[in-house]
Amino acid sequence: MFGIIGDPVDHSLSPLFQQFFLASAGLDAVYVPFHVCEDGLDVAVAGLWQLGVAGFNVTVPHKQSMIPMVVPDSDACKIGAVNTVKRLEGRWVGANTDWRGFAAVMGGFDHQLNLAPVLLFGAGGTARAVLHALAHMGVIKILVCNRNPSRLRDFIAHAKANYPGVEVAGVAWSDDAVRDACEQASLAVNTTSIGLSDAKAFPFSLEHTSAAIDAVYRPDGCTPFVEMANRAGVRAVDGLSMLVAQGAASFRFWHGISADGEGALRWLERRMGREHTVTPDWDLAS
Repeated sequence: MFGIIGDPVDHSLSPLFQQFFLASAGLDAVYVPFHVCEDGLDVAVAGLWQLGVAGFNVTVPHKQSMIPMVVPDSDACKIGAVNTVKRLEGRWVGANTDWRGFAAVMGGFDHQLNLAPVLLFGAGGTARAVLHALAHMGVIKILVCNRNPSRLRDFIAHAKANYPGVEVAGVAWSDDAVRDACEQASLAVNTTSIGLSDAKAFPFSLEHTSAAIDAVYRPDGCTPFVEMANRAGVRAVDGLSMLVAQGAASFRFWHGISADGEGALRWLERRMGREHTVTPDWDLAS
């Protein structure tokens, strides 16, 4: 048995495409969602162990809280967040595949980063994974915008401590500050929860950026962030491809074999009645 823990978790597409992966590989296993509230994480993880669960994904709000509960690999340790866990030799070991999912989408998005900065919205676990990926890609400057000034300061301190080759600067959560940042940036990335479970519009214009990637996905592909990018004539993609790519990396972490990522992505798109947007570089999700 495999699964995913989070709050909320009912909306997750992971059980759909992970079951697709399992069926395609001919593996005798199941993947199910577990609703775990923030204050019940310790008990839930202990329960998963006692029930013999072989591995699980971790989504909001637990990614950073999982770090002390597992033996993290080097990427997860540096990122400070875990989204994939497996049972190994009497212990839980953890990895972060979110950064591989983002890197895979960038590899298929065909967007040249050049020397221009990247504008990153959010300062949580997914933002840290995107930071990790961008650092691997050679990005030298990232502008970070977050609603909570304290979390923004913590994120910048984390970035400076772990990625000394990347200049990270804060951007105020205001129209003027974001407008100035968009004029500098070649890519905008959203890792905030806007669009995840509410109908709020994205609060800022994305004019002057060249491309936009949202970590959030919607069945129709039009998240508030993507909608705002489309209004500005900016090429944009929602988080569905990133989700499947990180899931393919999780599948390999658990089973040691490659997942049929492209088959699962196209199957989901047909199921949702949406057009194909971007084909990730599946090698980067391995």
